[in-house]
Amino acid sequence: MSIDLRTGQHAEVLAGPVDALPEHLRPTPGPIAILPESDPLFEAAVLAAGGVLAPLSPSTRGIVWLAPHGEQEFARVLAENPQIEWVQLPWAGVDSFANVLAQQARPRLLFTSAKGAYAQPVAEHALALALALLRELPKKSAAKTWVLPKTGLSIYGMNVVIIGAGGIAIELLRLLAPFDVESTIVRRSAEPLPGARHTVTSDELASVLPAADVVIVAAALTGGTRHLIGGPELALMKNSAYLVNIARGGLVDTMALVEALNSGEIAGAGVDVTDPEPLPDGHPLWDARNVIVTPHSADTPEMTAPLLARRVTRNVRAFLDDSRFVGVVDPSAGY
Repeated sequence: MSIDLRTGQHAEVLAGPVDALPEHLRPTPGPIAILPESDPLFEAAVLAAGGVLAPLSPSTRGIVWLAPHGEQEFARVLAENPQIEWVQLPWAGVDSFANVLAQQARPRLLFTSAKGAYAQPVAEHALALALALLRELPKKSAAKTWVLPKTGLSIYGMNVVIIGAGGIAIELLRLLAPFDVESTIVRRSAEPLPGARHTVTSDELASVLPAADVVIVAAALTGGTRHLIGGPELALMKNSAYLVNIARGGLVDTMALVEALNSGEIAGAGVDVTDPEPLPDGHPLWDARNVIVTPHSADTPEMTAPLLARRVTRNVRAFLDDSRFVGVVDPSAGY
């Protein structure tokens, strides 16, 4: 099986240029193990870049870790194999491994994630949720009679706030451009994000929420961003505003969201991620007023597998040659 790095159905969206790592941070090339279980697609991805596949051993220098969870097993593998110098992780968010990454951080141990690889399908899902809420599709599709008067809103010209400035945000700005929205990016840095009408820093979030018609959460979950949207932030939003979360459930205070929905403090919400997750049967969020819950399905395995395979091939080439790794993780920052 060959791995095509050219644009197919989806392509990766990178937040900036890809520079080679400094010499002192470059991992030592060597055999690569696929763990915890191998897979033909990813074996082909490694081989397509000229990598050498081998079972985990003292000679192993790189790991492609395919399990989205299994923190204890992952920690054990790293602790027992100090010779490992590069690890490719399977998802854009690394919050499930954040503790291990911080504990195992050492010179010449490089972690890369899939950040930017899945941005297109996730941004598409975010837009779908926003449009479905504005057009009242859940209520209308469930109706068994012809309801009048006609209701629903257009996203054209609306004030859309996007929290985050990674690949998902970049792709969202591209998808929203034909709608001529008033777009605002909220990010750690004050550096303007191309395509956004406005860019503000995270400490200015409260200043932009009152004017927002749609707020889309697309940030990384870290210790500092948990419950980034809670009761105080929801109270700042208009009662006609909508919230969409396609990042991580922990970024939003779930019970505060339930209360805001049921009280009419905001008009509705669309969430592909929840806290807790999976969302238990009978949880109050299922029955909250005007909410769409999708089961973390913005990017399905059929979408993500080829995108991750391309990321693996690209980073194996970096591992063996030019050290231009994509998706480099900062263990101290947690993303």
